[in-house]
Amino acid sequence: MPSTRFEPSSIKNKLKREEISRKSKKAKSQQKLQRRLAQAKAEANDPAAKKKRLAENVPRTLDNTREFDPSFLTADPSTSNQAGPSSSGDAEETAADIASDPFASYFTSTDDPSIPPKILITTSPKATKATYDFCDELVGVFPGAEFIRRKKGKGFELGRIAGWAAGRGYKHLCVVNEDMKKPNAITLVHLPEGPSAYFKLSSVELTKQIFGHARATPHHPELVLNNFVTRLGHAVGRMFQTTFPPMPEFQGRQVVTLHNQRDFLFFRRHRYAFRSTEKVALQEIGPRFTLKLRWLKKGIPAVQNFGEAPRGLEFDVEPDKQDGTEAVADPALKKINPPKQDEFLWAWKPELETTRRTFFL
Repeated sequence: MPSTRFEPSSIKNKLKREEISRKSKKAKSQQKLQRRLAQAKAEANDPAAKKKRLAENVPRTLDNTREFDPSFLTADPSTSNQAGPSSSGDAEETAADIASDPFASYFTSTDDPSIPPKILITTSPKATKATYDFCDELVGVFPGAEFIRRKKGKGFELGRIAGWAAGRGYKHLCVVNEDMKKPNAITLVHLPEGPSAYFKLSSVELTKQIFGHARATPHHPELVLNNFVTRLGHAVGRMFQTTFPPMPEFQGRQVVTLHNQRDFLFFRRHRYAFRSTEKVALQEIGPRFTLKLRWLKKGIPAVQNFGEAPRGLEFDVEPDKQDGTEAVADPALKKINPPKQDEFLWAWKPELETTRRTFFL
């Protein structure tokens, strides 16, 4: 198109102005198309040129420009070429923390790895049908899950339920909370010693709402955890890892994915099928939902009784040994009492997000 001596905006006739502007826009798009076609033709004969262009033209996103956190389990990308004794010391400290965290017994257990951990799933008081339907989906997701309807009244606080479940061999307690007759949060408690995590729940889609969904089978699924890079994220990932049996049943071809992106945990469940030696197809089973961590507490949830009388003064006195032996309590019959006060390990606050590139998991 020949260049004009004036801008289209200076034309007073509206129809002519729109025509000139439309032609100018079409000419620019054609030039861009011809430029891209020529570039694709040149790169078809020279794959190294395409590889070089993709390496140089990396788009800047919130994910790859996130602020570095000292709690990263991986090295700072800006100092990745500087390796020294401090990096080995940090690795040893991280390994020691992982070996002594509350989930270490799951990874060092000598029990049958095909036996799934027992999970108690319940709801908040006075739950509705939408919450019960979502709990039914969770029972199908976790192999060792069992749903028990929560009763009303005093004595069924979250901490007491956790202690009751821990005394009966359950390894996790999952409580689905609701608001406005819709599930809006999940409280996950690792038993018997904690920790407890609270997640906001959003974007819930049940299996029947997913078009073309597959039908689930009772096989134990595989678990895929993505982008848990900080110490907090690693703890959350290990917590979800303990909800599934260590040994999946590969013949079921089911996989559960928990993908962390910008501190949002996207939950998906698929079945994969190998079409050839190079291609694989995925079919979603469901359900799908999104979680966002709000707080992480030490131990099981506390039960506060404000009307209880103050305890008397007590002294730590060693009991007299009459026969020279100490009574050893059976750990299987140990009663778990909820604490009187919560101890936060981490809690989200608005002032923590100093920039849009600050993430915690």
